[in-house]
Amino acid sequence: MHHPASPAHGAGGAIAPHLRRLLEFVEPAQDDVCLDVARGHGPMPAALSPQVRHLTAVDAMPAPAEPAPGTSRRMATVEFGTGPVRITDGDSPPPAATTREDPRPRPADPDRPTIKADATALPYRDNTFSLVTARFSLYNLGDPDHVLRELLRVCRPGGRVVIADLVRGNLTGPDRDRIERLRDPDHPGTPSIARLTEMITSAGGSIRRLDVFTVERPVEPWLAGACDDATADRIREALVAEVDGGPRTGAKPRIIGGELWFTQSWAHVAAEPIP
Repeated sequence: MHHPASPAHGAGGAIAPHLRRLLEFVEPAQDDVCLDVARGHGPMPAALSPQVRHLTAVDAMPAPAEPAPGTSRRMATVEFGTGPVRITDGDSPPPAATTREDPRPRPADPDRPTIKADATALPYRDNTFSLVTARFSLYNLGDPDHVLRELLRVCRPGGRVVIADLVRGNLTGPDRDRIERLRDPDHPGTPSIARLTEMITSAGGSIRRLDVFTVERPVEPWLAGACDDATADRIREALVAEVDGGPRTGAKPRIIGGELWFTQSWAHVAAEPIP
């Protein structure tokens, strides 16, 4: 039986377990020249910058339209922990990662600008970066096949492109996406593990490493991003019904400490461009 876990702590602050796991998978080096491509402002630049020689952050999210009167603008990014971690509304985003030499987290360089660019046409020459990362943004940056080709194009031979994203098991049906699309009608769908790796190889990458694992999240912070309150209620009712033995949603909900939690599958994939 799973039990709530606590974020790992270091001198000066805590690093969320899911981000620590990704950083360990990325294996940043002090001589790396890194490009992070994100939808909005994610935590990777702050986490990677102390561990690499140079980092360029690209915000590939289109400028948001002004919200209609009486509506609120949805948050671009929601940070949460892995499997399971207790999170409250007052939790702050995870601090920057630590280096091997200095265990204290260091903040991102405030003078480093974030570049606005189209992820399907990055403004960089071929073979520019030794490390390219995209975390939970591949399917929101444009056509994912075009995005992958661009990420691989700007990566040096012998470098690596690391993709972190939601996936579903190869034998798992699309039921899980029904809940995701109910919450967000623009949800692009969750690829199977086989589909994600196939897309990377078709774009010109050779898969080097793969890390697939499950994450349990509290439902309420996730439902805060639902398109409206009525939709959030429908999802909540469906999840509670499954806990009570009702129809399966694919989200594997359960009660932890009196709160409703659900499960996602995440994948980290490291690929190398094929010369």
